Amino acid sequence: MNPDVLTTLLAAGVPIALVAVAATLVVRRRGDRGGPTTPPSTVDEVPTQPSAADAVDATGVPVPPTAGVPTGTAPTPGVPGQGAPPFEEELLEEASPAGAAPPLDLEVPAPAAGRLARLRERLARSGSPLGTRLLAVLSRDHLTEDDWDELEETLLLADVGAGPTGELIDALRTRVRVEGLKDPAQVRAVLREQLLALVDPSLDRSLRTAPSVSDEGARTPAVLLVVGVNGTGKTTTIGKLSRLLVAEGRSVVLGAADTFRAAAADQLETWGSRVGVPTVRSDREGADPASVAFEAVRTGKQAEVDVVVVDTAGRLQNKAGLMDELGKITRVIGKEAPLSEVLLVLDATTGQNGLNQARVFGEVAGVTGIVLTKLDGTAKGGIVVAVQRELGVPVKLVGLGEGPDDLAPFDAESFVDGLLQ
Repeated sequence: MNPDVLTTLLAAGVPIALVAVAATLVVRRRGDRGGPTTPPSTVDEVPTQPSAADAVDATGVPVPPTAGVPTGTAPTPGVPGQGAPPFEEELLEEASPAGAAPPLDLEVPAPAAGRLARLRERLARSGSPLGTRLLAVLSRDHLTEDDWDELEETLLLADVGAGPTGELIDALRTRVRVEGLKDPAQVRAVLREQLLALVDPSLDRSLRTAPSVSDEGARTPAVLLVVGVNGTGKTTTIGKLSRLLVAEGRSVVLGAADTFRAAAADQLETWGSRVGVPTVRSDREGADPASVAFEAVRTGKQAEVDVVVVDTAGRLQNKAGLMDELGKITRVIGKEAPLSEVLLVLDATTGQNGLNQARVFGEVAGVTGIVLTKLDGTAKGGIVVAVQRELGVPVKLVGLGEGPDDLAPFDAESFVDGLLQ
């Protein structure tokens, strides 16, 4: 507004508020005609984009900003940073490359070494019911027939099994009669020796997780098939196993072949994502498990990973049709890569029922190793002996608790020492 006009209006007694409104209207009218409102301070100054609050249409109604687009820009498809000043567009292209995902904070699993030491500690804290009862009876001054019956009952209740229990009782009777054991340290040493013989430290408990390489240089991953009935914690065990493998420096792909339980694939994918392990799954519930398992192995082979771990649906051992399907999975996987391990997950607290499961799965899937969950603090530690005798395959992994890294390679000496703490 012209200063002379402003002076005239004020001299005529026009209120200053009205004068301010008039000045604003004049400025806006000039802006609509393209006239400058304020002179630029420098040649290089970048004009300020209008804010969302100032954007209006032809009728004066405010226009909402476009969703997902920076305020004040008019985006053009395929042109990054369209609407931003030239130097800002360059920064946008550098900071946000096409298709880039935000970095994930991956968890670092605990190292495998020393995990079983936690089992010993937990068995000791829980009172180790099996070892405590055995030592209490054997430490008595004179062992009567009732005492030997009590020892036998303790072993049977711990699911050691009738055969191994008879062997242990006979060996202890002989040692006590010949050596006349009185000192508690001697009693403990003899009991440790006999229990260790039952658990059998000579069995090969290593997991075959090394990939094979052909003469032509083709790399084939080790394939681990995990089986078991509902409720044993199979999918959770696979998640923990993936962490254990990552801690050992292995690259891993998970296969979610449990297509019948709605949340199984999601659960497995969540476990894998925490440590950067991809999961192959089907988007359709009830898809063919064998095809998912086959695709997981093929993906792992193409990616040249070290290990592929395949989850399967929990199956009741008396469902012949489902067990036949498990046999189909093993055959289909074998067309792409040989199975390195078939791991049966058993709940250590299920006792003799676990032996029935182990027997059927062994016949159908050719089990090569046992994973015992819920082993810490249980009086059912004898299942280690019984299941090995039943299948002739070793316990290779044990679940120590509910933590993400509470899965450890099984060690016979550490386990027996934990019982006798």
